[in-house]
Amino acid sequence: MGVTGFISGKLRFRGRLVIVSIALSFLVMIIAVSVSSGFRKEIRDAVSSVTGDVQLMPSNMDWLSGNTPVSRTPAYLHRIDSIPGVESVSPVVYRAGIVKNSDVVHGVLFKGVEDFAPADSSSLAVAVPDRLASILSVSEGDSFQAYFVGERVKVRKFTVARIYQDMTGTDDRLVIYAGLRDIQRINGWNGDQVSAFEIRLDDRSRSSEAAMSSLADEIGTAALLFSSDDDTSVISVSAADSQPQVFDWLSLIDFNSMVVLVLMTVVAGFNMISGLLILLFENISTIGILKSMGMTDRAIVRVFLRSSSSLVLKGMAAGNALALIFCGIQYYTRFITLDPDNYFISYVPVHLELWKIMAADALAYLAIMLLLLLPSMFISRIDPARTVRMG
Repeated sequence: MGVTGFISGKLRFRGRLVIVSIALSFLVMIIAVSVSSGFRKEIRDAVSSVTGDVQLMPSNMDWLSGNTPVSRTPAYLHRIDSIPGVESVSPVVYRAGIVKNSDVVHGVLFKGVEDFAPADSSSLAVAVPDRLASILSVSEGDSFQAYFVGERVKVRKFTVARIYQDMTGTDDRLVIYAGLRDIQRINGWNGDQVSAFEIRLDDRSRSSEAAMSSLADEIGTAALLFSSDDDTSVISVSAADSQPQVFDWLSLIDFNSMVVLVLMTVVAGFNMISGLLILLFENISTIGILKSMGMTDRAIVRVFLRSSSSLVLKGMAAGNALALIFCGIQYYTRFITLDPDNYFISYVPVHLELWKIMAADALAYLAIMLLLLLPSMFISRIDPARTVRMG
């Protein structure tokens, strides 16, 4: 420990309120970062489960009659599987329909997927979004009729196997999940015909809208270059392009989070400035003595900045600890709820990303220490002859 460390350790700072304010600032910052990450993760997972991160579909997709199938085993499929960032490729079958229960009628989109396991193999089992279940007044185990319009109207009776929470849909865009083969039969297709491919990306590739769109372009190019003459022409669309309103909302959340980070850093910085000024005035005679003993202004500044840095680190540690406790409680209990009609989700999601927390801490600490250089200029104006006589 050098001279500056020894002297800074002897300084006594009585502004506990400053430490509390710094802790509260870091508490709010870490919660803001965690909530922003939580929204992004939950909403993106929900979007990915409905449409995939990237869709490969015919450019002339006929959602109503289901007359535009593509091969389940196209020549380009192995090439897409090998693209870095692609996690999985799943065939799906779509078919628009009209569901009816009692006197209630509503338009929906049926989606056939491979991994759908019906509870009752003797009936057409489906998973219904909670919005639609409320509209139709159905619960698990109930049945309803669906009508499919094409060359002739087909009528099927479905049983509700489960009700799932729909975070991204609206009343005019509701998706019912069914078995892949069930929807293929309704469309009159064989086992090799599907509507599209839904591609799930890894976390790194779906970290931003730009990354998703870039990879969607790469996937579309691969499908074009490596398709055979028998393959149907397809286009590639990212979820960021097909559902821009959801990702615009996420961008707004990120912007709000950034505003909170900046404001809390400024608040903590100016509180620390006031605290450092108090520390300087309380030790003005000490500064005069150090100057009279030959210590330079720069060395004295280091003394007080080192003492201030210790206070900032203590407040930062306390704020981080409180934030982690809060996030842990919210993650397991979800005691803070939201209106899903406005926020897509019924609770405040939290997701701890260590690198984001460390980055927020480091940037805030650096900004506060830079702000503390302002009151440190006061040291150069102190006349040792006057201050020593005053002491």
